[in-house]
Amino acid sequence: NEDPVTGSAHCALIPFWKSKLHKTTFRARQVSGRGGELFCEDARKRVFIAGKAVCYLKGSIFI
Repeated sequence: NEDPVTGSAHCALIPFWKSKLHKTTFRARQVSGRGGELFCEDARKRVFIAGKAVCYLKGSIFI
């Protein structure tokens, strides 16, 4: 039960495509069995990734 979209891979792919396409914002789609869509932005030394998510667990930690 892996994540439907691989955010870590997109962190590497976005700077690559930025250099090829001279764009800083992208809409990416991972075409896999479960797949999904991401909105990505290359902001100098960081890549911001956004998309839809579902909360499957909620809890509290008391210290």
